[in-house]
Amino acid sequence: MTRTDEMRIGDAERDAVTTALHEHFAAGRLDREELDERLGATLAAKTHGDLRAIVRDLPGPSGLPEPARAPVPGHWAYAHGHHLRHHHGHHPHHSRHAHRFPAFPLMVGLFIVLAIAAGPGTAMLAVLQFALLVWIVRAVLFAVRSGRPRPR
Repeated sequence: MTRTDEMRIGDAERDAVTTALHEHFAAGRLDREELDERLGATLAAKTHGDLRAIVRDLPGPSGLPEPARAPVPGHWAYAHGHHLRHHHGHHPHHSRHAHRFPAFPLMVGLFIVLAIAAGPGTAMLAVLQFALLVWIVRAVLFAVRSGRPRPR
């Protein structure tokens, strides 16, 4: 096991592997039972090594970051001191969570305004309906994104 394999992971890494597993299922590389088994293992994973073992036998993309390589002398990154690697054409400072919908602050604001105007019971009902709507929209967007192959 490498030192990277021993590092703890978070939800972002688990989400990336989950998305990759769904793409492999859609491509026919995994059957439903194996997908469910690997998704369970992904949710229980604690380290990079745990995730690497789950996708070891699958071709890319695995959802895991590529291992960092030392810059090659003569390459433009080496010559210009740029040691940051651009992963699959994405800028290293942009994450998929960079432009999230601010649902929680909107729900708090909605609750406060409605609690003052119509009472706390009405406010709570409206906030729960708003939360359900946000959840449904996010689920539909996730389903659309995970069903569509990503450009390379």
